[in-house]
Formats: sequence, structure tokens, C-alpha cells
Amino acid sequence: MRRDALAELGVIPKEAAKAIWAKARNVTFDVARIDEIERETRHDVIAFLTHLAEIVGPEARFVHQGLTSSDVLDTCLNVQLTRAADLLVEDIDKVLAALKKRAFEHKMTPTIGRSHGIHAEPITFGLKLAFAYAEFSRAPRTNDRRPQGSRDLRDLGRGRHLCADRPRVEEHVAKAMGLTPEPISTQVIPRDRHAMYFATLGVVASSVERLATEIRHLQRTEVLEAEEFFSEGQKGSSSMPHKRNPVLSENLSGLSRMVRAYVTPAMENVVLWHERDISHSSAERMIAPDATVTLDFALNRLAGLIDKLLVYPENMQKNLDRLGGLVHSQRLLIALTQKGASREDAYRLVQRNAMPVWRGEGRFPDAAEKRRRGEEISERQGNRGAVRPRLPT
Repeated sequence: MRRDALAELGVIPKEAAKAIWAKARNVTFDVARIDEIERETRHDVIAFLTHLAEIVGPEARFVHQGLTSSDVLDTCLNVQLTRAADLLVEDIDKVLAALKKRAFEHKMTPTIGRSHGIHAEPITFGLKLAFAYAEFSRAPRTNDRRPQGSRDLRDLGRGRHLCADRPRVEEHVAKAMGLTPEPISTQVIPRDRHAMYFATLGVVASSVERLATEIRHLQRTEVLEAEEFFSEGQKGSSSMPHKRNPVLSENLSGLSRMVRAYVTPAMENVVLWHERDISHSSAERMIAPDATVTLDFALNRLAGLIDKLLVYPENMQKNLDRLGGLVHSQRLLIALTQKGASREDAYRLVQRNAMPVWRGEGRFPDAAEKRRRGEEISERQGNRGAVRPRLPT
């Protein structure tokens, strides 16, 4: 592509450009030969170019004209990141599809909401899944569907094309490769672009782990409101035949931590000496494939987990009922304030009736009614103490 543009501008002979394409377009490179050359030159790009010259012949002198190694390596890296981003966007859409399907399936399935791990107020299981759907919808996806203010993962992957050529040649090559020219660069593309890419992967991984952790909690024996699919013949423990462990969710927690671990070296790669050094290179050769492949695997595993998740509405109802109606304490608090009680008095009254039930002494509605009747009797007997608002019937 670059040779075509240079030939059109008359920088290199058109015949040379045609010869290079003809000889190199479908060639199979000898990796062993490239490794042999690199052992002597100690330079990977030079080793490749030397081997290419052995194939192309004299016209190879025009191949790397006016370039440095980073023009090739940075452009190649960003093509790879863009293609990886395309796959990751598709993965996120799979997770969204699974969440949407199950959220509608359970939009009217009552369950208990929890804060600090403690029963709070009733919600539906569909709403719990809708929370996750909204979270993954905020992840960078495609231009026509991304939330306002977010950045397209593909845009981050496009990272930019770096080229020492005149602008016309750079624009020609970048367009052909689906990249965007870097407006101002040193000898390398600024690494803050790559840091943003990997930071975005880290955020998506955190969303994966948040949902995986929720499933792990719901599968606890004491809770058992939802459970990973357990196939016929599957074993949960090498010693205890009854075990059905949340191994997929636990696996997702570990994988998510690995993806986030790659964010730190990406951030540190931003700091290079002067116009460039290669302290970033060794780190990128590890974190780029590892982070993208790991997140790709995790997102696909999560989509399958949600799609086949076992849900137990009966256990959800049992957990809703286990506190004897205490989950409705706020409704009673609000009712009292609407009847004229101060919020402080209402809170004190409701809590006074709630604590015995918390300790397992009866049910909340019964305790409240018993307290109300006792106070009515006390007033009729001439109790002149502080007047307390009556609990509504």
C-alpha cells in the first residue's frame, strides 16, 4: 500500500512497486531463517527485512525507505488491537443478550435486595440482572450504540498509524488499514493511547467480576437463590460427592484480576525517555495478547454462565420471609411520618418493634400490633407519660 502511494508520487519506480508486490504478496516466510539472521543482527525488524530482500531481490531497497522500526511495529500493533477490539465488542454483545433474556424471564420474580450483605428491601431477580445489563451497556461498544461520553473500544484500538512519510502517503496507508494517522507524534505513537485501551479492558473485567461475585454469593448453601448449571456426571469435589461449587464464577474472578493486572504496565509504558525508548516494547509483547485473549475468554464464559444459570424462586421467597416481615420496616416508618410523627420518633418506634423480631422473637407485624394495643390500654388507664404516636392499623 505504501509502495503504491510512493510509486504514484514518483518517489520510487512503478516497476519496482509492481515487482515487490508480485514477489512478496503470497510468499511464505521462513521463520527459522529470520531467527538465524536475528541471532547475528540482534534486531528483529532488520532480520525480517534481510530475509525479505533474499526473496524480493534488488527492488527490496525500496521497501523500508524512509522508515524506522516503530513505523512498522506500532502500525502492526494497532491493527492487532483493532481486530481484538472487534472480537471483544462482539463478546460484550453476547453477555448483553444473555442478561436481557434472563432479566425479562425473571422481571416479576421477587427476591430480597441486600446492602452490606444484609437483607434490605424486596426487589425482583430481573432487576438484579438489569443492573448488570446497564453496567455492560456502558462498556465501549459500537459507534451507533455507545452511551454519550463513552469511547468506542474500536476507536481505542485504532490507536493510530505512525509513518515518517509525507501526509498523502500516510493517509493512503492508514485508510487502507482501517487506522487513523497520529496527528503529532515522536518516533513512536504516544503510549497514553495504549494505556487507555488496556484501562478500558480493566474496567470491563471489573464488571465481569462484580457479576461473578454476585453469583458466587447467591450459590452459597445458606442462600441458594441461583446456581451455576451442573451437568450430568459433573463432580464438585474430589472427596465430597454432594458438592456443587461455583467454579465458573470463581474462575472469572481470577481471570478478571489478571486483566486488571495488565493495566499497571500499560500505564507505566506512557513514560518514555525523550522522543522514544523501547522500555515499553517487552511489556506490550506480553500484555497485549494476554489481556485481550483473557478478557475474550472471560466474556464468553460469562455469557454462557448467565444463559444456563439455574434460578430458584422458591428459595428466594423463603429468604424473603425468613426475617418475619422486617424487610417492610421502611414502609412502616414512612406510614408513621405521613400520619404526623416526626421521623426520629417513627424510627425509634419501628426499631423498638423490629429488634425482638431480629433476634427471632415472632413476626414483625405481630410485634407491632401487640405494641400498639399495649399502648392503647396504657393510655386508657391514665398513663400520663410522653405521648407516642400510634402505629397505624
